[in-house]
Amino acid sequence: MKQFRLWFGDALAPLRWQPLLGRTRQSCVAFACLALSLFIMGCSDSDSEAFTLDSPAAASVDAPDAMGPYSVGHVRMEFIDVLRDNRSLPADIWFPAAKADIGDAINTIYPLQGPLGIESIVSFDDVPAAPGERRGLLIFSHGFGGTNTQSTALMEQLASQGFVIVSPEHTGNTNSDRSDPNPAANRVPDVSFIIDSLLALNDSQGDRFFETIDANKIGVLGHSGGGFTSIGAVTGYESTPADARVKAIMPISAAIAGSYSADDLALVSVPVLLMGGTLDTSVPITLNDFAFEALVSAPQVLQVDVVGATHTHFANICDIASWLIENGLTPDLWDSIGAAALTAPYLDTCSEDAFPIGRVLRLQNLYATAFFRYHLNGETGYGKFLEQGYAESELDIEFKSR
Repeated sequence: MKQFRLWFGDALAPLRWQPLLGRTRQSCVAFACLALSLFIMGCSDSDSEAFTLDSPAAASVDAPDAMGPYSVGHVRMEFIDVLRDNRSLPADIWFPAAKADIGDAINTIYPLQGPLGIESIVSFDDVPAAPGERRGLLIFSHGFGGTNTQSTALMEQLASQGFVIVSPEHTGNTNSDRSDPNPAANRVPDVSFIIDSLLALNDSQGDRFFETIDANKIGVLGHSGGGFTSIGAVTGYESTPADARVKAIMPISAAIAGSYSADDLALVSVPVLLMGGTLDTSVPITLNDFAFEALVSAPQVLQVDVVGATHTHFANICDIASWLIENGLTPDLWDSIGAAALTAPYLDTCSEDAFPIGRVLRLQNLYATAFFRYHLNGETGYGKFLEQGYAESELDIEFKSR
C-alpha cells in the first residue's frame, strides 16, 4: 500500500487544467489511483414490538430502493472550526429540492482530479431547498484516506427521500491530504462540528437551509473508517464525548477492530444498522457479528450482511473504472500506466464475474432509507422492511435483529 500511495502522490503533481477532450493519460492514471485509495482503510431495551406495523398506511409503503419524490439539490461549502485552530472542513451537501425549481439548473459534477469528474444525472447545483416541514439531518463520514464523494448514489437517494445529508472531508485524512498524524481523534469532533454548523444555518434567516432541519432528527452513517466515526459519534472517542443529538447510526463495513471494545459498544443507546459484505477482506464481516452481540444497550440492532459483496461494493469504484474504460484505458492497460493496484479491486467489485454492484447499492439504499425514515422520522410503514419477514424475500442477504 505504501508503494501505491507514493505513486499516487507523484502522479498528481503535474496535472493541469485541461479540456475534457484531450485528457492526458497521466490524468487517467490519477483516476485509477483514486479509485483504490478512496475506499480502502489505511487503517432501555425494546423488543420486536418496535417494528409493529401500527399505521393504517403501513401496507401502502413501497420498498424504498428507488429515488424518492424530491429532486436533489447540491451545494459545496466550507466550514471553519475556530475552536480547533481554524480547522477547515469542506463539505458536500445534498438536500430535497422541488422539481419545479430545477429548470435549467446545472447538473452536479463530482470532481476526481482538477476539472475532471463524473456528472450526476439526478443532482443539481444552486437550486433552493424544497419548502415544507423540517427534515432529518444525516452526516456521512468517508473512509480513512478517502474522499467525501465516495458514495454519491447513496447521498442522492437519501436526499430524494427527504433528508438533508452532509458529507465533510476529514481534513488531513483524505486521498489528497494525509497530513493528520492522528486522524481518528479528529473525525468524531468533525461530525459534531458539522452538526453545529448546519443547525446554525437552519437558524440563519436568508440561508437556503433556514428552517429546513429538525434538530431532533439527526443520524450518522459512514463507510469503513467512516463506520468507525459513526460509532464514535455515539460512544465518544478519546477526549471527545458522545453527541447526544445523534439518534441513529448506520456503520457500513465499519473499522471496529482495535478501536472499540465490547464495553465501548455497550455505551451505544441509539438504534444501529450494521451493514457489510461477506467477502470483505479489508474489514471482515465478523466485526459486525462482534458489534451485534456487544451492542446490548441499543434499543434496536439490525445486521444486514450482503452475501458475495466485498469492501468496495458499497462505494463508487465502478463508476471510476467505467470512466477509464470509456476513455480507452481498459484493464489490460492498467499495469502499463502504473495502475496495476486497481486491477484486483476492480475484478472483485466491477467485473462480469463479480457480484453485481447494482444489487449491493440497491440494498444499501433500501436499508438506509427505511432505517432512517423509521427511526428518525417515525414513519412506521418503513418498519416492515426492517423485519425478518421482509429480509427473507431478499435472496442476497443474511439478516438478524435484536
